[in-house]
Amino acid sequence: MEIFKTSGVCASEIQFKIENGVVLDVDFIKGCPGSLLAIRELVRGLTVSEVISKLKGIQCGSKETSCPDQLALALESYL
Repeated sequence: MEIFKTSGVCASEIQFKIENGVVLDVDFIKGCPGSLLAIRELVRGLTVSEVISKLKGIQCGSKETSCPDQLALALESYL
């Protein structure tokens, strides 16, 4: 399980598991439970590059980042 410390969002950490370039699991520590559980379900089974292309750059309100964007950054750092 990989661990990524987030910045600028409610979630404090993202834990994720990748196998053969495919996202097997994602867990957000803290944050908005319903939305983050939905993201978890939606990205499972997608390739790392698919998740990055779908989520990178998403903002949360006036913030320059979001939990989905932080996941994309986490996966980019994994690569």
